[in-house]
Amino acid sequence: MTLIDGKATAAAIKAEIAEEVKQIVEAGGKRPHLAAILVGHDGGSETYVKNKVLACEACGFKSTLLRFEDDITEEFLLEQVDKLNKDADVDGFIVQLPLPKHISEQKVIEAIDYKKDVDGFHPINVGRMSIGLPCYISATPNGIMDLPARYNIETKGKRCVVLGRSNIVGKPMAQLMMQKRTPGDATVTVLHSHSENIKEICREADIIIAALGQPNFVTADMVKKGAVIIDVGTTRVPDATRKTGFRLNGDVKFDEVAPLCSYITPVPGGVGPMTICSLMKNTLSAGKKEFYK
Repeated sequence: MTLIDGKATAAAIKAEIAEEVKQIVEAGGKRPHLAAILVGHDGGSETYVKNKVLACEACGFKSTLLRFEDDITEEFLLEQVDKLNKDADVDGFIVQLPLPKHISEQKVIEAIDYKKDVDGFHPINVGRMSIGLPCYISATPNGIMDLPARYNIETKGKRCVVLGRSNIVGKPMAQLMMQKRTPGDATVTVLHSHSENIKEICREADIIIAALGQPNFVTADMVKKGAVIIDVGTTRVPDATRKTGFRLNGDVKFDEVAPLCSYITPVPGGVGPMTICSLMKNTLSAGKKEFYK
């Protein structure tokens, strides 16, 4: 069993990005600029945005964080999005989700200029991704695709099960894994809350990508020997032994599943660092105007 080290992989990719940014700036080019809007004080969002700012520093990017209280109006937030759309110095930006319930997330996502949508959530980017055109790809699926590439894990012709059908992870993950690309070219099955015979189907899979948000859902009796397991789950589970009072738990029951696998990602330290790393890659592409002029 080989542990897939997302932290080390992300660090290597960020170092490569930093070197490219250094060369761009030395040649007289513009330093990529990522902006983020954070509404309210959600604990997970605070941590995530903090890590994004640190990643920007590591990659040599300029970063801007706009913070607002959770009682702002939808109209005000849309005005801030419009300002960033029109700011020529900002190459890409994100609006951190989730948003307060009185604000329509979809309306905000669609208000972002798709050419600056480095989260890859705008319908234009989602549509282009689905047919294999150059675009910003949602950060978590895009980051996951780097793992088999860096670890030389074969995906061509392999049976891949994606657990979960969210717009952010499950659906784009399935699309990427089936596309004519490397990694990719897999035979993909998507399983969800209404799927039948989940255990039996998972036992036939060469690759399982678990993105349900249900701690310890994938157990040893669902995994065949030699399978590759990618655990996307990051649920906060109460843990009195930790200072924080909780620990992060994946969708996979790691201790009993790991001995069966050829490769497996841990939680934390697996997919999480790759998500932020992927956002950095999208920001570099935005700075270079790689997809859209």
